[in-house]
This record gives sequence, structure tokens and C-alpha cells, in this order.
Amino acid sequence: MKVFVYGTLQRGQPNSKLFDNTKDGHYKYLGVGVTVKKYPLVIASMFNIPFMLPVEGSGNNIRGEVYEVDERMLEALDGLERHPVFYRREMIPVTCEDGCVVECGCYLLFDFRKELLELQFYDSYDSNGSHNLPYVLRSERKTNDKDGISTVMSLVKNI
Repeated sequence: MKVFVYGTLQRGQPNSKLFDNTKDGHYKYLGVGVTVKKYPLVIASMFNIPFMLPVEGSGNNIRGEVYEVDERMLEALDGLERHPVFYRREMIPVTCEDGCVVECGCYLLFDFRKELLELQFYDSYDSNGSHNLPYVLRSERKTNDKDGISTVMSLVKNI
């Protein structure tokens, strides 16, 4: 299956090491891609997490990376992204560097607080970008819940 990643899973970003763990399956980097449709890409929560919101036509065409992954790697990605409880993996069209359009699984935040639409929209993500909002790794999160996911969910999800 092809997946489109736009955030911390991109090469050189904080969670990219997931792709290097061969026990989690195999992958092939296919190159840079851009979403055919526009979406809001925001950075939110006290952990500076990038979220692509499923509001087609709003925001920007998002630049990220396209990978071919096997079933085990897809399961590892789903686990990291908490699919389908937190993010939901949906198929979206992405234009690759060679101009061809491919359907890719992409992790979108469906159940979000509408206030996220008031944040700045980005067309790409880099944890060390000029926005000065570096991603906080789960292992570095100072919260009462084990990995900070409950804290994040209370900030971004409609409850």
C-alpha cells in the first residue's frame, strides 16, 4: 500500500526512525508528493503536533513524502498514529514528482475542535521550521498520562 506522510514521519523528522525498524516490516521511499486537493495543515497542542484536517478545499496543497509499505509496516504506522481512534487513515490522491497521481493512505484528524481551523495553515511541515514550534517526542512529554495522548486528545478532539 502507498502512504503519504506530511509530519513527523518524514525523513529527518522526529518519528522517521520508525521506518528503519525492520521488525516492523518493509518500506520503499517513492519520493516527494503533493496532495491533489487542499487541506488545512496545522501545528497544535502543547506538544506541537502536526495535524492535517479533513476539510477539502481549505488550506493548501500539502507537500510530504510517499512510501510503499507492507502490511506489517502499515500496522506499525497505524499504531503510532492511533488509527482509527486518534487519526484516521483515509485514501487521498497525491501527485508524485514524476507527475503521476496515486491514491495513498493518509492520517487525518477527523474528530477535531473547530478552533483548530483558526490556526495558521502550512503547506509543509518541519519540526525545526521557522514557526519555532518543535515537536515534543512522547518520551519527553511531562504529563500525568503515560504518553500524553489523553492530554492531546482533550485539546484537539470534540468531546
